[in-house]
Amino acid sequence: MNHLPGPRRGRLGVALVAVVALLVSGCSGGGASTKDVAKKYSAIPDEAGKPKDGGTITVALTPGLSPNYIYPYPPAAANGTVIARGLLWRALYRPSGAGDQVVDKDLSMAELPETSADRKTVTIKLKDYQWSNGNPVTADDVVFSLDLLKAALAESPGNWSFYTPGQFPDGVTAEAAADDTVTLHLEKAYNESYLLSMLALLYVMPSQDWAIAKDGGPRLDFTDPENAAAIYRYLTKQSEDQSSFATNPLWQVVNGPYKLKSFDSTTGSFSLVPNRDYSGPGDSRLDRVDFKAFTSAAAVLNQYKAGTLTVGTLDSSFVTEIDKLKKDGYHVYGAPAPARFDALTINFENTVDGFDKVIAQPYVRQALQHLIDQKGYVASRGIYNGAASENYSTGGADSPYPPAFGDAAPYPYDPAAAAKLLTDHGWKVDEGGRTTCANPGTGADQCGAGITKGQGISFTIASANTPAYVGARDVAFVSEAKKIGIEIKAITKSLNYMYANYGNSFAPAKKNEWAMQDYGPLYLAAGYPSSNTVFNTTGSFNLGSYSNKDVDKLIDESTYGADPAVLADEITTISEDLPVLFFPTPHTLVVWKDTLTGPPSSFQSLLSFLYTPELWYFHE
Repeated sequence: MNHLPGPRRGRLGVALVAVVALLVSGCSGGGASTKDVAKKYSAIPDEAGKPKDGGTITVALTPGLSPNYIYPYPPAAANGTVIARGLLWRALYRPSGAGDQVVDKDLSMAELPETSADRKTVTIKLKDYQWSNGNPVTADDVVFSLDLLKAALAESPGNWSFYTPGQFPDGVTAEAAADDTVTLHLEKAYNESYLLSMLALLYVMPSQDWAIAKDGGPRLDFTDPENAAAIYRYLTKQSEDQSSFATNPLWQVVNGPYKLKSFDSTTGSFSLVPNRDYSGPGDSRLDRVDFKAFTSAAAVLNQYKAGTLTVGTLDSSFVTEIDKLKKDGYHVYGAPAPARFDALTINFENTVDGFDKVIAQPYVRQALQHLIDQKGYVASRGIYNGAASENYSTGGADSPYPPAFGDAAPYPYDPAAAAKLLTDHGWKVDEGGRTTCANPGTGADQCGAGITKGQGISFTIASANTPAYVGARDVAFVSEAKKIGIEIKAITKSLNYMYANYGNSFAPAKKNEWAMQDYGPLYLAAGYPSSNTVFNTTGSFNLGSYSNKDVDKLIDESTYGADPAVLADEITTISEDLPVLFFPTPHTLVVWKDTLTGPPSSFQSLLSFLYTPELWYFHE
């Protein structure tokens, strides 16, 4: 099966030669080294200057990924990307932009939870927030939001990508103990950090205005599951009408710092204006915040050059532009985002050419990881251009729960070791040809269960069309694999298409279209990067159907246990077992005009795409 038509197949071959040549040299056409590139953007400027009220900023959205939904919990069938997440409706706790904290307590809607000795009763005191219609945010709103999340999951477990059946919010009931106090009653005791990371995903919605099931309908008792289901269906139906995002009265009742002014359903661009009744931190000095959609990283760069963008990111393929951007009046800051890792996600249920049987063998996954030259990829002008860091674990950079192997690679780049692993397990390695199983069976020196004699190792990688380093690193991997007789076909897809179609947990009919996929980054919870929902067998975001009983047990311990240190064991075991193949983590390069300022932490949070424009202002 070949998803690459002739002309694209030819271009891929040319690109492969070019990338490999650059990978070897680690230099640009002019011979400049990428060794010290990170020094150009490692410092984040201090807040400075006298504030000026007013002004409009234009923010670049991630190229190729545009919002199409407004209700905070889109059903899986909608393939929804939520507009202005966290700016219209705040989560109960604001996710942290720092790797050593789960939440930003200063920007959260509630004080940190107080937990009983048995960890089954959690008391949450709300801060003084109000809705844009002047009503206070109350404990009833939090109860309503939890009940609506449960209603979404009752419709389909796939309606929330952070859900694992039997876990939060299952077995959790919320009670409004007072107007400003919520009490959670838990059937199971949770690790406090893990529970906090879940509460940082609970968006608080207006119970007084949204607890209806039809236009102009009566306010319903949302604690009744049938009513909650009817409310959920009504709200999600309303959210399907993109033309009314900015005019529907439902969506104008917000508790965040902004309200939606306009939305372009054709492009996904939108504009926000300050919610003048916002009672949280920040002066909201800006008059308007325009978020602009782009189809490519090059288009974003062109807008920087034209001076029309105020805030955005820069693709690492354009690191040579940093000096010029600074001269043109931009700040550039970059680093690996906390709790981020980049990888090839493996589909363990893809049966094409017997891939499921081959990839089930740990030695095969180890051999494939040995083919990824992380150090070379980082240095390559054709891939990361020096703007990345090596990473071999799900914990990401500077994790507070580092794996037992530290920064060392469990399976470092070593093509000879990769070939030896295959040879030692019954394969005839044909360098440059087709490697095949010569000794089938389940013995220690045989190919493994279900692998037949003469079977090769061939599969398809689905590669996102943006950012540029994704396709470049995939092409480099394909080239390295070919040298030891492994045949890989690369197909390019848009991010929107991959998000909608490539995940066994929500699109099982598509499982034989991809054996591996590279959609770029995966972000776990900063401060407590558990792989729950991602690598446990029943996880709703377990895209490739990975299953390991030892990993399931460790994830349960990090989810329910009192000792957070077990998370390091979880990270170690997963990273050594390779449910994915690890790539270097790109540095997120954040760009903003030097006439715009605010707390340094607010720009650091952009590494994780957490926007806080209510803290920004133009200065004199």
